[in-house]
Amino acid sequence: MLFETIVGPIHSRRLGSSLGVNLLPLQRKVCTYDCIYCECGWNKETERNEIKLPTLDEVTTLLEERLKELVAKGVPVDSFTFAGNGEPTLHPQFPQVAQMVRTMRDKYYPNAVVTLLTNATQLSRPEIFDAVLKLDNPVLKLDAGTAAMRAAINKPNKPENTFEQLVDNLVRFGNRCIVQTLLLRGENDGHAISNVSDEEFAEYVEILKKIRPKYVMLYAIDRATPEKKLEKLTVGELESYAQIIRNEGIEVKVYG
Repeated sequence: MLFETIVGPIHSRRLGSSLGVNLLPLQRKVCTYDCIYCECGWNKETERNEIKLPTLDEVTTLLEERLKELVAKGVPVDSFTFAGNGEPTLHPQFPQVAQMVRTMRDKYYPNAVVTLLTNATQLSRPEIFDAVLKLDNPVLKLDAGTAAMRAAINKPNKPENTFEQLVDNLVRFGNRCIVQTLLLRGENDGHAISNVSDEEFAEYVEILKKIRPKYVMLYAIDRATPEKKLEKLTVGELESYAQIIRNEGIEVKVYG
């Protein structure tokens, strides 16, 4: 399921009344990952379509028009959220757009936060790291405790985006970031897959201990996935894994 607008409020199970900002094409996904659980589908399903990204001016105009409408109707906004059809930080003007959104937030909804949902693969670029650091809620993805499991779940398509580099950048962020993790088990390409096996989850927790994030978002599959042989974990299971992390002094929020 692709997002069909550049700006539009969506209700988020994690962020409250969330005003989504999609900096990517409406017709296809653009991402450095091809996650087996991604609600936008596989990258290859739309990769032949021409890529057209919204410009800074286009996003600015659409966002302000939408904000005026929401204010006039008395609609609350808890979060301005960069999400959409892939990885937001791939937009060539992401730092400028991020600054613009913060300005709009201050003008129309000063009590809202600015959130970024990112796979964190672009944080090695200094301009992206600095831009993300200025946001209220940088939500950085970590779905695995090992390079092999990350490859199986997230299927990164850029060899330079190594697991070691990802972890290093998350550690650099430390308690200024929120770590988001989708827990699952199932099968892909004829192989069993699980990021909640004892060994794998233990490696994941060790990484969290190095990061010491503001908190961790643990969640389960909520929408249709391109890989059909995946199992949604129960809230009880999520809570049991959350407790393992809490035992290390790290806050966890669970979303079933």
